[in-house]
Amino acid sequence: MSSISSSAASARVRAVPQIKVRNAALDRARTFITMLVLIHHSVIAYTHFGHTDKQSFLGFDCVVIFNDSFFMAAMFFLSGLFVWPSLRRKGTGWFLRDRLWRLGLPFAVCAVVLMPLAYYAVSLRYHPEISLTAFWWNTVTVGPWPSGPAWFVWALLALDVIAAMVYRLAPGVVEAIGRLSLAGFARPGLYFWSLLFASIVVYVPAVLYFDASRWFSVGPVAIQASRILLYLLYFFAGIGIGAVPFDKGLLAADGGLARRWPAWLAVTVATYAGLLALIYVKHSVLADPDHRPLWWETAYALAFASYSAAQTLNVMALFLRFSNDGSSILDPLRDSAYGIYLIHYVPVLWLQYALYDISLSPTMQVTAIIKAAIVFVLTLSLSWAATAVLRRIPGAKHVL
Repeated sequence: MSSISSSAASARVRAVPQIKVRNAALDRARTFITMLVLIHHSVIAYTHFGHTDKQSFLGFDCVVIFNDSFFMAAMFFLSGLFVWPSLRRKGTGWFLRDRLWRLGLPFAVCAVVLMPLAYYAVSLRYHPEISLTAFWWNTVTVGPWPSGPAWFVWALLALDVIAAMVYRLAPGVVEAIGRLSLAGFARPGLYFWSLLFASIVVYVPAVLYFDASRWFSVGPVAIQASRILLYLLYFFAGIGIGAVPFDKGLLAADGGLARRWPAWLAVTVATYAGLLALIYVKHSVLADPDHRPLWWETAYALAFASYSAAQTLNVMALFLRFSNDGSSILDPLRDSAYGIYLIHYVPVLWLQYALYDISLSPTMQVTAIIKAAIVFVLTLSLSWAATAVLRRIPGAKHVL
């Protein structure tokens, strides 16, 4: 009987419609997380731990923890959802050519043009005499050569290459995840515990070994060492879900995940509270916050993995339940979200540079809040307008 069930499930995994249909809830979830990226970069200069501006607000530290502990994993998760249908529709050759065009070209432009322009604003604060040309030449020849948020683009391209290899050589791996997604229609908890267990296995040892602050980098190609396998996991989790029809798997609008959204919200709040509690212990209980004991490092890594899994599924559940039809304030941003992501770091850093010596209120916290609001609103407006202009160039819509 188990053999028959397995064969039937495998057949359902393969019987995926070949028509590409937009999913409003997932489109809006992707746009929402892009907005979280803009908020994250707009406020991080005004945090206590970052403190790159004279003013800071403790609430922004909570915002950064809220975002950083899940949103890039969720981005890879969402990016994986349509990979398998695309591979089936295009084949590996056309799929990789499309990915190289849509990811490789923007990454090259970001690395060579946009990110040096963005980081020039940071350099001017310490070396006001340096010219843009001199800064650019030093960046690409001597380094460091930071890629900013564009690191996600090259990492996604690398994962797409891996996915194409798996499609040709070991498609059963994805079919197994697809069967788990089908089971998740009625039992989303099974999928959550599987994702959490796998997250702990790939993340906790890595972060204890490398530390959360270490990055691997070669020129502009960089990635956070402790999260490489975590991002791979979430990407393939998304691929597996996308290998089966959405209306029969974990992300079905009428499935258990969407129907039980209060439970996922509660788990997310609890795990986020755990992160904050451990940070409080680090700063208020431990004798030396800079030298944390192994028990604290392990507990924080477990809390991080738990929150990441819970919040990713929570975001999916909320959008499936409340934003799967009708209109949304996120809809006008949908087609420009990728371009906004690529461009936004330039106005973010230049606006923070322009506001650095300005005090907008007698209170430090209020000034930080006002500055962050100005940076976010103007960054969104400028990067959205720039994307709209670029998309008018013939052929640009295939990239942006």
